[in-house]
Amino acid sequence: MSTPIRIDADVKFDTKVLADPAEALEPFSSEMFKQRRGRWMAIVELAHVERTEPGPDEDKNPTVKIRVTQIEVAADAVTDEHLRHLLRDFYVRRTSEGTLDEHAA
Repeated sequence: MSTPIRIDADVKFDTKVLADPAEALEPFSSEMFKQRRGRWMAIVELAHVERTEPGPDEDKNPTVKIRVTQIEVAADAVTDEHLRHLLRDFYVRRTSEGTLDEHAA
């Protein structure tokens, strides 16, 4: 099995908000406005929008632009806590390679 080629690309977010994500965020907009340091747990879907490859003589990383295409925000404390546990599990799985946690993840 061959090892996939890793490209050290910079990631940029496209700031265009599509109708579906905007609609999903609308019920939370008032609370988001009031809580300047608030945090909200959500599940998101990201889509590839554009990629830029620098020329051979440019000293730049390639970039990929992504956009949020779907989002669902935790609507209550139970869902919020569930998503926080999932986030921790995803983090452990992503960072466990070569550690004792690797086989548990």
